Parts: sequence; structure tokens; C-alpha cells
Amino acid sequence: MKKILQIGSAFIGIIVGAGFASGQEVLQYFTSFGLIGTVGAAVAAILFAYLGMTLTRLGSRLQTTSHKEAVYKISGHHLGKIVDAVIIFTLFGVGMVMLAGAGSIVSQQFGLPSFIGISVMTFLVLLAVMFNIDRVVGIIGSLTPFLILAVIIVSVYSFSAMDGSFAALDPIAKEQPTALPNWIVSAINYVSFNIAVGAAMALVMGGTERDERTAALGGLVGGLGIGVLIILSHLAIFSKIGTVASFEMPMLEIVDRISPVLGSVYALILCGMIFNTAVSMFYAFGARFTKIGTGKFKRFIAAALAVAFFASFAGFTKLVAFFYPLIGYLGLFLIAALIYASIQLPSGARGKLSA
Repeated sequence: MKKILQIGSAFIGIIVGAGFASGQEVLQYFTSFGLIGTVGAAVAAILFAYLGMTLTRLGSRLQTTSHKEAVYKISGHHLGKIVDAVIIFTLFGVGMVMLAGAGSIVSQQFGLPSFIGISVMTFLVLLAVMFNIDRVVGIIGSLTPFLILAVIIVSVYSFSAMDGSFAALDPIAKEQPTALPNWIVSAINYVSFNIAVGAAMALVMGGTERDERTAALGGLVGGLGIGVLIILSHLAIFSKIGTVASFEMPMLEIVDRISPVLGSVYALILCGMIFNTAVSMFYAFGARFTKIGTGKFKRFIAAALAVAFFASFAGFTKLVAFFYPLIGYLGLFLIAALIYASIQLPSGARGKLSA
């Protein structure tokens, strides 16, 4: 049971990042559809549970230790090229959105120009990647339990101080802009996007567990946990939609209305999650093209961060609305490969699926 919970919590840590914690993802993907968005959140929870179980189970079967190796083993040579390209695009796109998110936090919470937040975060990410500060990233990663606790507390508060009934708030919620056509496409797209972000790490994580059943149950528990957090966040934002809809960080605004001090603490947690996600994305992006630790690797990362720095000024909300649905649609290739591989690779056939 302990191992199952460890795998489940690690899977949650991979998927639940800064975009989720801000509430902007949840607002665009679920709350913007009003009451029916709650059904969408429930569908997403079921899909996360299934795909989480599939990812960790496949990782255990393959006993893979490499992201690239995992991608080609589950996808084959031709589809593997497409999935590989999707993951590369995802790594850079999400990394860039994280920089924009740092700008939004300092602007919304502290009244500073977004330029400051983007600049400081870019510099910190550059330092972390250049000097491989694993301990710092590990410490920041330990913030995930506090984030989960914060989501639960915010949800309880929001339910107890609703702006009105959900039926009355439904028209206001549906006025919020979204790049998705309907609630069911939105739910599938959201899961697909997040799986594209976390699949490689989840596969490798599953590979650390030789007992396939334990690995699968860990992924199942983690997926269900993510689903519960999505539903809670959606209902929290929905219940306060009249007051937080115009903010780029709706969850942060809810916390700030509880207490400015707590708002500042939550902002720092968000910054930590952004830092952790951004470092992971750019580190993996650089590692895909160059050898880690070399001068070429460092120059590549510096160049990638320079491009992301300027592109991030498009704004957090706009970038989430553009990049996340696009990655979600592209990520369907990966989901198709996962389902196909789970059927093609029989139980016990460890490492035998060839590219």
C-alpha cells in the first residue's frame, strides 16, 4: 500500500503544476461551460485514472529508464516520430507559459510590472539548469502537498461563501472566454494536454516498480487524486466566478480575499511550482537535443530561454488559451499510442516491444 501511495502522489506531482494551481486552466477548460463543466471535470477524472494506470503499468512492463526509449517503445518508429515532436513542442510551450505565469503573479499580487516577474524567473531557471541545482528543485517539489492542502481549504471556503447558487452563477460562468468548442472536447483535450506533459516521466516512474499490479494501482490512485483536485478547483472558482473571473490567477484571488497574508504565501507557492515546472521543461527540452552538462547544452538552454522570454510577454491567459488546447489536440496521438501499446504488449513481456 505504501508503494502504491508513493507512486500515486508522485504522479499527482508530475501533472499538478503551476497552471493548474493558478486556476486559469480550470477556468478555461471547465468553469467556462458552467454547470455542465462539472460533468466535464468528472469525465476528466475518469480519464486521468485510466491513463494514469495505463502509463505506470506500461512503464513497469517495459522497465524503461529513458524518456526517448519509452516514447519509441510504446509508439513504434513512425508514430514515435510524431509523438516525440509533440513532446518537444510541449516542453518548450509549457516552459514559456510558466515564465508568463511568473509575470502575472507579481503583477496581480504585488502590483509590480510583469516584466520583473518574467525576468527574475527566467534568470532563476537559467541558473538552475546551468548548475544542475537538483536539491533546490527537490525542495520546491516538496511544495506539492501544501498546494493540495491549499486547494482543499480554498474549496471549503468558496462553498461556504458562495456568490449565489450554481444555477444563478451558470450564465456568468458561460460568459467566460474559452478556446474549446464544448465541454466533452474540453475534458478530453485537458487530459490529453496533461498526459503529453507528464507521460515520459510517468512511464519512467512506472519502470522503477517491477510489480506491474502495484505500479498500475499507483497510477490509478494518482489519476483519481488529480480528478478530485480538478473537481474541487472547478467548484471553488465556479462558486466565486462573479468576483474572480477577470483575474489571470483566479485561485490566487480567492486566497487573497480570505487573507492578503495567505494570498502572499499562496503566491510564493505558485512561484515555486512555476519554477519547478519551468526547470523540468527546459531541462528536458535541452536534454532532447544535446548532452547534459556540456557547453553545447548550456548554450542551447540559454538560447531557448531567450526566445521564451520574449514570447512570454504575450500574456499568461492568452498563452494558456493558445498553447494548451493545441498541445491537447496533438497529445491525442500519444493517447492513441498508449491505448494501442497497452493492448499490443502482453503482461509479462518486459521490454519486448520494439520500435
